[in-house]
Amino acid sequence: MKTIQCMMEHMYWADGRILEALEESGTKDKDLLKLVRHVAVAEQVWLSRLQGKGSMQYVLWEEAANLTEIRTMFEDNAKQYRVYMEGLKESELDEMVDYTNQSGVPFQTSVRDILLQVLLHGQYHRGQINRALRLESAEPVQIDYITFARL
Repeated sequence: MKTIQCMMEHMYWADGRILEALEESGTKDKDLLKLVRHVAVAEQVWLSRLQGKGSMQYVLWEEAANLTEIRTMFEDNAKQYRVYMEGLKESELDEMVDYTNQSGVPFQTSVRDILLQVLLHGQYHRGQINRALRLESAEPVQIDYITFARL
């Protein structure tokens, strides 16, 4: 449980670092903003499923109005995940969650695997965002777990 909690704290930190790098870059790339919004919405989708709610109200791939909107999404996500994690017991990590994906297909996945999906999905896309920043001649930001752990 401690490892997942540390990884979640890393996720909140890394989301914030990516947003700072995007703000500093001044990017207007709509595809890049769409990608970072996708990360925030995917976090919402999985949390909704963990809470036993539906997720069909979320649109995973949609243009973002601006980084301020996305920052608010990430901040809300962090608050809600922290509350969820505080109430989660280690014995519940292997409980199965029934949900329907965005295409309407039913699935059953453990809480542990859902949390790992959220963590790894975000890190994958943050790497893509950093690469896009480099292609725009902007400075990518360090988001490795070890950097976070050294703080």
